[in-house]
Amino acid sequence: MSRTRASLAFCLAAAAFAFFHQPALAQPAPASAGPPDPKLIEDLVAASRILADHGLLDGWGHVSVRHDKDPNHYLMSRGLSADLVTTKDIIEFDLDSRPVDTHGLPLSAMFTERYIHGEIYKARPDVVAVVHTHAPSLIPFGVTGVALKPMYHRSAFIAFGIPVFEIRERAGMTDMLIRNAALGKNLADALGDHPAVLMRGHGAAIVGPSLPRVVGRTIFLALNASLQAEAMKMNAPITYMDLEEARRIEAREGHGLARTWEGWKAKVMGKAPDATAAASK
Repeated sequence: MSRTRASLAFCLAAAAFAFFHQPALAQPAPASAGPPDPKLIEDLVAASRILADHGLLDGWGHVSVRHDKDPNHYLMSRGLSADLVTTKDIIEFDLDSRPVDTHGLPLSAMFTERYIHGEIYKARPDVVAVVHTHAPSLIPFGVTGVALKPMYHRSAFIAFGIPVFEIRERAGMTDMLIRNAALGKNLADALGDHPAVLMRGHGAAIVGPSLPRVVGRTIFLALNASLQAEAMKMNAPITYMDLEEARRIEAREGHGLARTWEGWKAKVMGKAPDATAAASK
């Protein structure tokens, strides 16, 4: 090959390398849905602190709520220990889990597993709030094949089924975190139309039609797991809740929840509850 042809070939190869290895252009941030209701932000902060107070969220778990102005956006705190969350830490995301405004923080300051939330909201239009917890009492039921069954009145929703997500079946060997949209979609598929899904050796994702409902479900799901494990130690037959009983309980699940929510919220937010509002719901 002549020197000229060799030089031309080198230049073409270099150009091809530069084209295929150029840095990906940064996508523009999604447009905001607008300011959410301040009460919704306050309740989201309260939800985070309530679950921390119950030992169900820490520096790794998180709770989100769908934006009240646009169902294609959701709100969640930046990566922060749940008991430290304030209104200033709330970030708006689109359903691809892209932040609208990181408040000057790097993307690494957001929760890695935010895709749990975005993909569940995509798959479940009925869901208004999502929790991801690492509650220890749930772990045994995700690794043993022993099904969670409702045995406590407040945990009636368990009767509708709590599947287990086995990440190895979808993605092979991973670090077990939901690091991208594909894994988030896999988790949402496993959740299906159920109220929660266990994540083998990891924790759970719980959904609900409101922040109070998802917080209640998270608390009572973990409590039922503890009670069921204790009952199983007695080596005696266990009387679980009947499906029809569960349906009747769930039909009026909101009854009394408002006053309970106001009490939980007052404890973690440091202010007296609105007794009139709580009593009227």
